[in-house]
Amino acid sequence: MDSTMITWAVIIGAVLFVAMMFNRLVTLRNRHKNAFSQIDVQLQRRYDLIPNLVETAKGYAKHERETLEAVITARNEASAILKGLQAGKGQLDVSALNGAEDVLGGMMSKLFALSESYPDLKADAQFQQLMEELSSTENRIGFARQAFNDAVMEYNTYRESFPSNIIANGFSFQAANLLEFKDKAIKKPVKVNFG
Repeated sequence: MDSTMITWAVIIGAVLFVAMMFNRLVTLRNRHKNAFSQIDVQLQRRYDLIPNLVETAKGYAKHERETLEAVITARNEASAILKGLQAGKGQLDVSALNGAEDVLGGMMSKLFALSESYPDLKADAQFQQLMEELSSTENRIGFARQAFNDAVMEYNTYRESFPSNIIANGFSFQAANLLEFKDKAIKKPVKVNFG
Protein backbone atom coordinates (compact mmCIF):
# COMPACT_ATOMS: atom_id res chain seq x y z
CA MET A 1 0.00 0.00 0.00
CA ASP A 2 1.33 3.38 -0.82
CA SER A 3 1.08 6.39 1.46
CA THR A 4 -1.79 7.95 -0.53
CA MET A 5 -3.99 4.92 0.03
CA ILE A 6 -3.15 4.90 3.75
CA THR A 7 -3.92 8.61 3.99
CA TRP A 8 -7.29 8.11 2.29
CA ALA A 9 -8.09 5.12 4.49
CA VAL A 10 -7.32 7.18 7.61
CA ILE A 11 -9.42 10.10 6.34
CA ILE A 12 -12.36 7.85 5.44
CA GLY A 13 -12.06 6.06 8.78
CA ALA A 14 -12.02 9.37 10.66
CA VAL A 15 -15.02 10.67 8.72
CA LEU A 16 -16.97 7.48 9.42
CA PHE A 17 -16.02 7.65 13.11
CA VAL A 18 -17.21 11.28 13.36
CA ALA A 19 -20.40 10.42 11.46
CA MET A 20 -21.15 7.54 13.84
CA MET A 21 -20.70 9.77 16.90
CA PHE A 22 -22.76 12.54 15.32
CA ASN A 23 -25.57 10.11 14.49
CA ARG A 24 -25.49 8.68 18.03
CA LEU A 25 -25.81 12.22 19.44
CA VAL A 26 -28.77 12.89 17.16
CA THR A 27 -30.39 9.60 18.18
CA LEU A 28 -29.98 10.30 21.89
CA ARG A 29 -31.22 13.89 21.54
CA ASN A 30 -34.29 12.69 19.66
CA ARG A 31 -34.88 9.99 22.26
CA HIS A 32 -35.08 12.50 25.10
CA LYS A 33 -37.29 14.78 23.00
CA ASN A 34 -39.61 11.85 22.37
CA ALA A 35 -39.60 11.01 26.08
CA PHE A 36 -40.64 14.62 26.75
CA SER A 37 -43.55 14.24 24.35
CA GLN A 38 -44.84 11.45 26.61
CA ILE A 39 -44.74 13.85 29.57
CA ASP A 40 -46.38 16.45 27.38
CA VAL A 41 -49.41 14.20 26.83
CA GLN A 42 -49.85 13.56 30.55
CA LEU A 43 -49.31 17.19 31.58
CA GLN A 44 -51.92 18.29 29.04
CA ARG A 45 -54.30 15.69 30.48
CA ARG A 46 -53.69 17.14 33.95
CA TYR A 47 -54.20 20.68 32.70
CA ASP A 48 -57.52 19.60 31.17
CA LEU A 49 -58.68 18.04 34.46
CA ILE A 50 -57.88 21.03 36.68
CA PRO A 51 -60.61 23.40 35.39
CA ASN A 52 -63.19 20.65 35.96
CA LEU A 53 -61.98 20.21 39.53
CA VAL A 54 -62.15 23.96 40.12
CA GLU A 55 -65.64 24.22 38.61
CA THR A 56 -66.84 21.39 40.84
CA ALA A 57 -65.27 23.04 43.89
CA LYS A 58 -66.82 26.44 43.08
CA GLY A 59 -70.28 25.17 43.93
CA TYR A 60 -69.20 24.18 47.41
CA ALA A 61 -66.53 26.72 48.24
CA LYS A 62 -68.05 30.01 47.15
CA HIS A 63 -65.96 31.95 49.66
CA GLU A 64 -62.68 30.53 48.34
CA ARG A 65 -62.68 32.35 45.01
CA GLU A 66 -59.11 33.63 45.39
CA THR A 67 -57.71 30.11 45.86
CA LEU A 68 -59.68 28.75 42.92
CA GLU A 69 -58.58 31.58 40.65
CA ALA A 70 -54.95 31.10 41.70
CA VAL A 71 -55.15 27.42 40.75
CA ILE A 72 -56.48 28.31 37.29
CA THR A 73 -53.85 31.03 36.83
CA ALA A 74 -51.03 28.61 37.73
CA ARG A 75 -52.52 25.99 35.42
CA ASN A 76 -52.73 28.49 32.54
CA GLU A 77 -49.12 29.60 33.04
CA ALA A 78 -47.82 26.02 33.08
CA SER A 79 -49.95 25.16 30.05
CA ALA A 80 -48.61 28.16 28.12
CA ILE A 81 -45.02 27.14 28.85
CA LEU A 82 -45.77 23.59 27.75
CA LYS A 83 -47.27 24.89 24.48
CA GLY A 84 -44.12 26.95 23.94
CA LEU A 85 -42.00 23.83 24.40
CA GLN A 86 -44.25 21.94 21.98
CA ALA A 87 -43.69 24.62 19.33
CA GLY A 88 -39.92 24.83 19.91
CA LYS A 89 -37.73 23.45 17.16
CA GLY A 90 -34.33 23.68 18.84
CA GLN A 91 -32.97 22.61 22.19
CA LEU A 92 -35.54 21.50 24.73
CA ASP A 93 -35.21 23.75 27.82
CA VAL A 94 -37.54 22.51 30.53
CA SER A 95 -36.30 24.85 33.29
CA ALA A 96 -39.27 27.24 32.89
CA LEU A 97 -41.65 24.28 33.02
CA ASN A 98 -39.96 23.10 36.23
CA GLY A 99 -40.75 26.45 37.87
CA ALA A 100 -44.32 26.61 36.57
CA GLU A 101 -45.01 23.07 37.75
CA ASP A 102 -43.68 23.96 41.21
CA VAL A 103 -46.13 26.86 41.40
CA LEU A 104 -49.00 24.73 40.10
CA GLY A 105 -48.16 22.00 42.62
CA GLY A 106 -48.38 24.52 45.45
CA MET A 107 -51.75 25.75 44.20
CA MET A 108 -53.06 22.20 43.81
CA SER A 109 -52.05 21.51 47.42
CA LYS A 110 -54.24 24.45 48.43
CA LEU A 111 -57.11 23.03 46.38
CA PHE A 112 -56.74 19.65 48.09
CA ALA A 113 -56.65 21.36 51.49
CA LEU A 114 -59.78 23.26 50.48
CA SER A 115 -61.58 19.99 49.80
CA GLU A 116 -60.76 18.91 53.35
CA SER A 117 -62.59 21.99 54.66
CA TYR A 118 -65.76 21.20 52.74
CA PRO A 119 -67.04 17.68 53.51
CA ASP A 120 -69.82 17.98 50.91
CA LEU A 121 -67.25 18.74 48.22
CA LYS A 122 -65.09 15.85 49.37
CA ALA A 123 -68.12 13.53 49.13
CA ASP A 124 -69.23 14.79 45.69
CA ALA A 125 -69.11 11.89 43.18
CA GLN A 126 -67.89 14.07 40.30
CA PHE A 127 -65.16 15.57 42.46
CA GLN A 128 -64.10 12.08 43.59
CA GLN A 129 -63.94 10.84 40.00
CA LEU A 130 -61.89 13.86 38.91
CA MET A 131 -59.51 13.34 41.84
CA GLU A 132 -59.07 9.69 40.91
CA GLU A 133 -58.32 10.65 37.30
CA LEU A 134 -55.86 13.26 38.52
CA SER A 135 -54.17 10.71 40.77
CA SER A 136 -53.83 8.30 37.84
CA THR A 137 -52.45 11.09 35.67
CA GLU A 138 -49.90 12.05 38.34
CA ASN A 139 -48.66 8.44 38.36
CA ARG A 140 -48.31 8.52 34.57
CA ILE A 141 -46.45 11.83 34.76
CA GLY A 142 -44.07 10.29 37.28
CA PHE A 143 -43.29 7.34 35.01
CA ALA A 144 -42.93 9.56 31.94
CA ARG A 145 -40.70 12.00 33.84
CA GLN A 146 -38.45 9.12 34.93
CA ALA A 147 -38.14 7.89 31.33
CA PHE A 148 -37.38 11.44 30.17
CA ASN A 149 -34.74 11.99 32.85
CA ASP A 150 -33.13 8.63 32.00
CA ALA A 151 -32.98 9.62 28.32
CA VAL A 152 -31.53 13.03 29.23
CA MET A 153 -28.91 11.39 31.45
CA GLU A 154 -27.87 8.99 28.67
CA TYR A 155 -27.67 11.87 26.15
CA ASN A 156 -25.70 14.14 28.50
CA THR A 157 -23.30 11.35 29.47
CA TYR A 158 -22.56 10.52 25.85
CA ARG A 159 -22.33 14.23 24.96
CA GLU A 160 -19.77 14.83 27.72
CA SER A 161 -17.69 11.66 27.15
CA PHE A 162 -14.48 11.68 25.18
CA PRO A 163 -14.21 11.73 22.16
CA SER A 164 -17.90 12.41 21.47
CA ASN A 165 -17.63 15.65 23.47
CA ILE A 166 -15.43 17.05 20.70
CA ILE A 167 -18.09 16.28 18.10
CA ALA A 168 -20.89 17.53 20.39
CA ASN A 169 -19.14 20.85 20.97
CA GLY A 170 -18.18 21.17 17.30
CA PHE A 171 -21.79 20.70 16.18
CA SER A 172 -23.39 22.66 19.07
CA PHE A 173 -25.15 19.80 20.83
CA GLN A 174 -26.28 21.51 24.03
CA ALA A 175 -26.71 19.80 27.39
CA ALA A 176 -30.29 18.82 28.17
CA ASN A 177 -32.01 19.73 31.44
CA LEU A 178 -33.65 17.20 33.70
CA LEU A 179 -37.30 17.68 34.59
CA GLU A 180 -37.08 18.07 38.36
CA PHE A 181 -39.97 19.42 40.35
CA LYS A 182 -38.69 21.23 43.42
CA ASP A 183 -41.96 21.11 45.36
CA LYS A 184 -41.73 17.84 47.27
CA ALA A 185 -45.53 17.56 47.33
CA ILE A 186 -45.72 17.15 43.55
CA LYS A 187 -42.85 14.69 43.36
CA LYS A 188 -45.20 12.13 44.84
CA PRO A 189 -48.48 10.98 43.33
CA VAL A 190 -51.58 12.74 44.61
CA LYS A 191 -53.05 10.94 47.58
CA VAL A 192 -56.78 10.58 47.30
CA ASN A 193 -58.60 9.79 50.52
CA PHE A 194 -62.35 10.07 50.65
CA GLY A 195 -62.81 8.02 53.80
